[in-house]
Amino acid sequence: MSYRERIDTLLKDVNKIYMDPSRKKLIADSIEQKCCVVLQTGTLATWTPVHSTGRSPKDTYIVKRPESEDTIDWTSPNCIPMEPSTFDMIFDDAVHLLAAKQHLYVLHRVVGADSSYALPIMTVTDDPLSGLFVDNMFRPVPQDIHKSIYADKPFLLVSVPWDYLDTARYQGRLRSVGDGRTSEIAVVADFDKRVGIVFGSAYMGSLKKLIFTVMNYYLPADGILPLHCSANEGPNGDCACLLGLSGTGKTTLSADPERALLGDDEHGWNDNGIANFEYGCYAKLINLNPAKEPDIYRATFHVDHYLDHGAIVENVMVYPDGTMDLNDERFTPNSRSSYPLRYNANIKESAVSGHPRTILFLTADAYGVLPPVTKLTTEQAMLWFIMGYTSKLAGTETGVVEPQATFSRFFGEPFMPRRPSDYSDLLGKKMQQHHVPVYLINTGWSGGAYGVGSRMDINLTRAMVRAALNGDLEKVEYELDPVFKVQTPQSCPGVPDDLLHPINTWTDKGAFKANAEKLAAKFAAHFDKNFKGKVDARIEAACPGKPS
Repeated sequence: MSYRERIDTLLKDVNKIYMDPSRKKLIADSIEQKCCVVLQTGTLATWTPVHSTGRSPKDTYIVKRPESEDTIDWTSPNCIPMEPSTFDMIFDDAVHLLAAKQHLYVLHRVVGADSSYALPIMTVTDDPLSGLFVDNMFRPVPQDIHKSIYADKPFLLVSVPWDYLDTARYQGRLRSVGDGRTSEIAVVADFDKRVGIVFGSAYMGSLKKLIFTVMNYYLPADGILPLHCSANEGPNGDCACLLGLSGTGKTTLSADPERALLGDDEHGWNDNGIANFEYGCYAKLINLNPAKEPDIYRATFHVDHYLDHGAIVENVMVYPDGTMDLNDERFTPNSRSSYPLRYNANIKESAVSGHPRTILFLTADAYGVLPPVTKLTTEQAMLWFIMGYTSKLAGTETGVVEPQATFSRFFGEPFMPRRPSDYSDLLGKKMQQHHVPVYLINTGWSGGAYGVGSRMDINLTRAMVRAALNGDLEKVEYELDPVFKVQTPQSCPGVPDDLLHPINTWTDKGAFKANAEKLAAKFAAHFDKNFKGKVDARIEAACPGKPS
């Protein structure tokens, strides 16, 4: 009996099944079953166990089967293989637990705003709050779902977030957590059988990221490029994509009052253009400033009536008197808000646009040596895409005393399971086919490294972004940066010329050159360790610290 047939048999007990329950039903049951509490604002608040306040990368697996084995980059630390027999055991345990539950919630949704490749998802869970999260984040099934290339290949998502695996049964099969103990959590994707399981992780991002990984695996085989990015559209229909890791300003820069937001996290680029995967936002709340991020704050905390709203906050510090502190990270720095995208003020409801007019890669270089804006050739863009560079700051973690280079391939390494060339080649092909310029925007430090220089002024960064989006940077002259091999503009409207060449902002020119060479060497070392022989030689030649 197949996995889907096992679930269909389980769901025949109609007395305990809520099939596609209403939003009000999910909210009411979440409150009644004490899955959450209602804050003074009307927002629903929940807290997860301390071992489950974020993704658990070491407990996240991919089932290794002959059909897909050669398409996955098993050398990546994020692609942890699982034997099919172990997956069978986990699935059996999940079905056994669900069969004993008083109620089950089944939701049919899709991921992908473009119906030509929307992926149907059937979620089965005993947790109504997880059901509400799915309702926030995944899209309603469109009337033309029959047009999708995946219409007859749906994905099954099973979630038992508050139950744990019997560690004795899985000893030697799952990760050891020390002292002879085995992990009781597993988040597993089976690409070939089209089944995913979240077992023992109450962090709702596990559901989102599992499905994001699934899309990132399926799409490239059909010529569609998945992008971990935000996207917006100008008044003339000009689409822009912004890629960047945490702390680079992606959310802030994509929230432009003159441009409608398609989405803030996950998109696909096919022959029609750009489309958001999601229906909602899953925004970080730690240190959220209502003045700087008004859309997120309003969508999360300005609730007219909680039974109609359904915004969820996860792991926010709330004190016994009911007051809330978004700056308190003692429980976790990974507090989150989930809500439908339509709660934002300036969105494009269809969440689709044409081919991007501009692509921006965002980095926050704490070494202070990257130019604030540069233009990338196709090969350079492919290189910076696979590197996904930004900096970890001194003082943010114990033992970090100077800036640390951080690399996350395709700006979302844990969720990009295929071979690197599958993604980089698609980017290069689409850039050339649609004549899309790519710019690298450095939102990091100028005048010195972190601790000496200062963070790039947001107004100057906005001026550079504006110049890239409206085509001004297509009309200026460029000079090749000798260390980082990128094209630096000689002028940019609204930005002092001296600032465009970072060495001009440093008092100690020798220290600048030493820092630049240090960072270039880190690029070369990371490339050799992770991508040597896996991508085109022209991409390697574009890497800082490597021979041209």
